[in-house]
Amino acid sequence: MRTRSIVFVVSAAVVFALAACSLFPSAAAPAPDYWPTEGWRTAAPEEQGFDSAALAEHLLKLHEDGVRLDSLLLIRNGYVLLDAYFAPYDGSFVHDMASVTKSITTTLIGIAAGQGKLDLDATALSYFPDRTIANVDARKEAMTVRHLAGMVNGFESGCLDGDEDTLDAMRASSDWIQAALDRPMMRDPGLAFCYDSPGMHILSGILQETTGMTEEQFARENLFGPLGIRDYLWEVDPQGYTDGWGDLHLFPRDAAKLTYLFLNGGAWDGVQIVPEDWVRDAVTAHVRAAGDDSYGLGWWVSDDSFWALGRGGQHVKAYPEFDAIVMVTAASLDYDQLDPLLRASFVSPTEPLPANPEGVAALEAAVAELARDEWPDVAAPVPAAAQAASGRTFVFGEDAAAIDLTEVTFEFPSADEGVVELVGSTTVMTWPFSLDGTFTLDAEGRAIRGRWTDGDTLVLQQFDIGTFTYYVRFEADRVLVTSDNFPGEYEGIASAR
Repeated sequence: MRTRSIVFVVSAAVVFALAACSLFPSAAAPAPDYWPTEGWRTAAPEEQGFDSAALAEHLLKLHEDGVRLDSLLLIRNGYVLLDAYFAPYDGSFVHDMASVTKSITTTLIGIAAGQGKLDLDATALSYFPDRTIANVDARKEAMTVRHLAGMVNGFESGCLDGDEDTLDAMRASSDWIQAALDRPMMRDPGLAFCYDSPGMHILSGILQETTGMTEEQFARENLFGPLGIRDYLWEVDPQGYTDGWGDLHLFPRDAAKLTYLFLNGGAWDGVQIVPEDWVRDAVTAHVRAAGDDSYGLGWWVSDDSFWALGRGGQHVKAYPEFDAIVMVTAASLDYDQLDPLLRASFVSPTEPLPANPEGVAALEAAVAELARDEWPDVAAPVPAAAQAASGRTFVFGEDAAAIDLTEVTFEFPSADEGVVELVGSTTVMTWPFSLDGTFTLDAEGRAIRGRWTDGDTLVLQQFDIGTFTYYVRFEADRVLVTSDNFPGEYEGIASAR
């Protein structure tokens, strides 16, 4: 989780490092010359002090070093300087932002508070009067909405290193809000940072109780709509509460708008979307969190930057001193791995660089190379064995419990498309997929595509946070499943028709 501050290079010999500075925009800061509601404008990197040739060189070096990026977006003074996509992600569908969602949840809490719909210093339990909550004591009764937003709620939790287990325990319950509220307390609220996803889901419940809308509906009306964010996917829990802790899917360019909003003090095109005092408070360090990093209200904070962060390496990071945003989606990334690219390319924080058409051409070529996809873009005919298997259910043995698979059914309505239904011990998933190289999103935002190879073998590529590849071979009354992501071969036998 630790994210080190970037050190920017001003010249070949002088390293410019920020001393302590305000992360809130100065009242004297000039207003943007346009608003990216309908889309970001672009500029050559040199116009904003970046060296395009250095960007190209280090972008390719990242790829050669095996850094698993999906996209990298660099914005300064409201202009996109770099918008790169790494195959197989091509930016044509929304990306899972993981716990970047938490920063959006707390932002919506700030908006609702500014509208008078909730009180940040009211106790959290007061917003659930119809629930019978377990393990209530003086500490839980003292916990406020602000404590939840600041990750200092005091709940029993695995905290930063064990949050996934805490989250899984909540998701294993039939009522996620109830399970999150029922947990015992382990300390007084407000005393110490403890990264806690269920606490953020409680905020989604508070939003719904106080606004009469789900978090997604409230976001659409009060945040996404004004910013021009129209395409997204956001999952819900068994009771229909929007997932306050994660799994919002956005286009990277849209995710960057939220940070741009904060760089402009919560104002957007003449309208104060988020209360100015909330923005100031949210990006102020309130508690030491991890390493040298601190936490505000839903945002990670260091001396020179603030950012939203999600598993796998999703980052939306702002450098207020430079009016710069770095937006990253990734399968597995330590943000420090971007340091060489940013160190080498940010040459002048105050003046444009001379035009460099050769460097721009090199950068465009590098971006095109990174986006090059080997997947065929023309569907092959459905093999006879797969046609015969279409609509049949294949049952797997006990060994497939290792991948939680008990049954699978394929349908091939045409040469261009297929559908697979996977039944596990407790879940049923339906994955539509294309066979022409494009990705199809399922209900939970997973992008899937297929192709035929080696005669009767179907290759399924599933993209979420990371890429998973499955191989399905059709043979008369059975299918054989293998994967690059788990060992072994699993056999499914056709059930009686």
